[in-house]
Amino acid sequence: MSKHRYAARVRALEMSGIRKLFDAGGPDAINLGIGQPDFDTPDHIKEAAIAAIRAGKTGYTPNAGIPELREAICAKFERENNLTFRPEQILVTAGGSEALHLVMQALVDPGDRVLFPDPGFVSYAALAAIAGGQPVGVPLDETLHIDVEQAKELMDGARLFVLNSPANPTGAVESEESIRALVEYADDHGVTIVTDEVYEHFIYEKKHVSAAHFGDDVITINATSKTYAMTGWRIGYIAAPEEHIPEYLKVHQYAQACATSISQYAALAAYTGDQGEVARMREEYRARRDLLYSGLSGLGLKFPRPEGAFYAFVPMGRNLIDKAIEGGIIIVPGEAFGSRAPDYARLSYATSRENLSRAVGRLAALVE
Repeated sequence: MSKHRYAARVRALEMSGIRKLFDAGGPDAINLGIGQPDFDTPDHIKEAAIAAIRAGKTGYTPNAGIPELREAICAKFERENNLTFRPEQILVTAGGSEALHLVMQALVDPGDRVLFPDPGFVSYAALAAIAGGQPVGVPLDETLHIDVEQAKELMDGARLFVLNSPANPTGAVESEESIRALVEYADDHGVTIVTDEVYEHFIYEKKHVSAAHFGDDVITINATSKTYAMTGWRIGYIAAPEEHIPEYLKVHQYAQACATSISQYAALAAYTGDQGEVARMREEYRARRDLLYSGLSGLGLKFPRPEGAFYAFVPMGRNLIDKAIEGGIIIVPGEAFGSRAPDYARLSYATSRENLSRAVGRLAALVE
């Protein structure tokens, strides 16, 4: 028995089923488990970081982020989302993960119900639990979209509803009608919407719709990580009603002080510079999506074609999932994303077409 004592809220947490896969597999493993772009950060962004270092911009920044970056994020919202924010409504964070943590810490009291899609991104339930809240999964329909009517039933008396579109792990993109219905119902029932839009630029047939169009009590979370292949730079942000920001800052200033100065100047270049690389990445992901979907469908696996992000969520069955992992195809079992999809697995196509073709070939040998 350990002589050390640990907080019960931490002891009850499981390690992320995704993070365990970072070092998984042998030299011949094909890793379809990690949700990380395999593209390099665009050169103009890297050059901006180098210039910031050479200019000595290596000290603390304002807690909320450098003014130029907050202004650039406001301009991004105007340009890409047709939303109007002021810099006072923006808080720059150490990635989208910290943004989610700050919101949960500032808004959730012990016992508060926090709703999120199930299956859904692994952080939602864990961060709600760390904040003392009660995580509640909202079921998806057979097309892997949020069941709006069931969501409404669960929403009564809840504190937060976390909306994620495009979604991790399913690749589903919610319709404008569904997003509007959820936000308006939440607004009528005193539920704050937290909308995680980190995959907004990777949508293949539909269009992205920001939840903040439909209600005032909406908190938007985004990041440079996926859009600009900047996962390790750790820059995200919160956009919210102005009265929210000081409450998030209280947690942020003690936990983080400020996001990394160098990364902020890199993010400034990302938002103000050439956006061509984003479009090129999207088209490559589209090609990979089509390759993987065609290959898996040819093996008799039936699932909705992913509409966004870079994941396929596939009902493979526990036996095939285990055999795939044993055979060197690293995928994430569905239970990592909630309680409702144990026979599913998430396959990331943020890897080369060659790797995807090899993975389908290995799976074909396993299903024969």
